[in-house]
Amino acid sequence: MNARPVMRQNDFSALTPPELGAWTPDLSVSVVIPAHGGEHLDLVLAALAAQTYPEHLLEVVVVDDGSEPPIRLPEIRPGNTRVVPTRDGWGISHAVNTGANAADGEIIQRLDADMVACREHIEALARWHHLTDYLVTIGMKRFVGVPPLTPGQVFEAGSLGELFDLSAAVPSSTEATIAKTDGLRASRNPYHVCTGPTLALPREIFHAVGGLDPNVLRGGDTEFAYRLAMHGVVFVPDLAAEAVHLGLPAQRRDKDRVVRAVEPYLAHRVPLRRDLRKDGGRRWLVPYVEIVLDVTGAPEPVVRQAVAAALGGTLQDVVVTLVGPWTSLPDGRRSVLDDACFELRLIRELYAYDDRIRMIDEAAPTPAPTPFRYVAPVDVPLHRRTLERMVETVQKDLTGVLVVDLPDGRTARLERTSALARALHLAGPAADLDDVIASTHGVRHADPDRYWPPPAPPAAPPAPTAAPSVAAVKPDAPRPAQVPTERTLLKRLKSALRPD
Repeated sequence: MNARPVMRQNDFSALTPPELGAWTPDLSVSVVIPAHGGEHLDLVLAALAAQTYPEHLLEVVVVDDGSEPPIRLPEIRPGNTRVVPTRDGWGISHAVNTGANAADGEIIQRLDADMVACREHIEALARWHHLTDYLVTIGMKRFVGVPPLTPGQVFEAGSLGELFDLSAAVPSSTEATIAKTDGLRASRNPYHVCTGPTLALPREIFHAVGGLDPNVLRGGDTEFAYRLAMHGVVFVPDLAAEAVHLGLPAQRRDKDRVVRAVEPYLAHRVPLRRDLRKDGGRRWLVPYVEIVLDVTGAPEPVVRQAVAAALGGTLQDVVVTLVGPWTSLPDGRRSVLDDACFELRLIRELYAYDDRIRMIDEAAPTPAPTPFRYVAPVDVPLHRRTLERMVETVQKDLTGVLVVDLPDGRTARLERTSALARALHLAGPAADLDDVIASTHGVRHADPDRYWPPPAPPAAPPAPTAAPSVAAVKPDAPRPAQVPTERTLLKRLKSALRPD
C-alpha cells in the first residue's frame, strides 16, 4: 500500500484505481451477509461464487439472524463460506456486527441477502483499498422484480443484463446524488448516500467506530455512515460495482411510514440533520457542539459565568466539558474551608448532577460523534451568539478549524470533528495538526468582532416637544448614560452575557 495521500474534503481525484482484471490484489475480503430466512440467498451466493476477486482472498460470512428453520448453505457458493448464528440480540445491525466480529478479512464488505452482485463487484470496491486505508467504497444498486432464476443461471451469466431487464429497473436515489456531486467529490455530506447495503471498508475502521448500532432499527446504515464521516474517512462510489436488489424498495410500499420510522433514530444520533431537531428545549443523545473549558486553577465564579454563557446562547444544542484534575482530588478527612482544592471541589459539586456538563481529566482526541468542538479560555465567556456565528462561518465552505485571535494572544477555536479525525490519521508524530487540517479542510483565522459583538448602545431619549423650564428639572434627576467612544475587546468580553 502506498503512503497515505492527502485528500481535500471528499475529493479523491488524487487516487487512480487499477483497471479491473489488470492488477493483482493482496488484501483479504470478508463478505458479511445478514440473513433472516434467506429467501434469495442461493442466488446471492451463486453470484459471489462467480466473482473475479481471487478465491483464496475471499470469504463469505452468512449471519443467521434467527431463521426458522436455520439457514443451510446451497451447493453453489464460494469455497470459503460459513454460517454464523446471532447470539443475545436480533436485527440487521446486530447481525452485521456478529459477522464482522467473526470475519478474518482485512476488508469488510457489507452485502444484503437479497442483492445479486455483478462478477466484478468485490474487485471494483476492493481495488481502492489497495491505494490507502481510510476509504469507504460504495457499490451501485437498482431494484428489480424477481424473475424465475436458478443459481446455476446466475453463476454462468456474464453480466446482470443477461439475467434481469435493467431497462425496467428502478434506480436508487443515491445514484442521482452521486451524479450531481461529481461522484461525491463535491458532496457536502457524502455519508448520505450510504443507505444501500453494499459498501466496503477496512476492518480496523469498522471496529474503531464501534460497528453498527443495534439499537437503531431503521436507518442504521445512515447512522453508521455518519460515524464513519466523523472518523475522517473519504467516501468513494464505484459505478462498476453494480448490483440488483431483488424486490422494490420499502418506500414504494409505504413511504410515509418508512420516513416516520427512521426520523427519531437519526434525530438523536446525527446532529448534522438540523431539520430533525426543530423541537425547542429538547436534549439529544449526540449534541451538535462540545464546549471544552479547562478549569484547572480557575475560581468558581469565573467557571460559573463561563458555563452560564455556554448554556445560555442562541445555539443550545451543546454539552459542556470541564477539564480538570478531577480524579486526583484526594478523599478522606480534610478541612473544608482550608482545603487546597477548595475551588475545584466547589465546581465539582456545583455541576455534579447536571447531565449537560461533563467533568473529565483530559479532553478526548476528537469529540466524535459530536460534529464540532469549541475550545477557549475559561475566563473568556461566550457571547450569546458566538457559537451560532462560528458554526455559520465554517459551514459556508466546510472549513476544518476556525481560529479567533483574541487581543491578549490567546485563541478561541471551533474544530470540525471529521477534519480533526482525518488529521490524526494522516499526521506523523511531530506534525502540527492545524498544518494537516489546512491541507485537507482549511484553517481560517478571524478577528473577534463578529463573534463577540459590542453591546448595543442605549436608545436615545425621545426629543422633547417643548423645552422644560429650569424649575421643572430636578437637580438630582439621572442623566442618560454616556456611551464610551471605545471599548477594548476584553471589556466587551466581560459584558458578553448582556443581551443584544
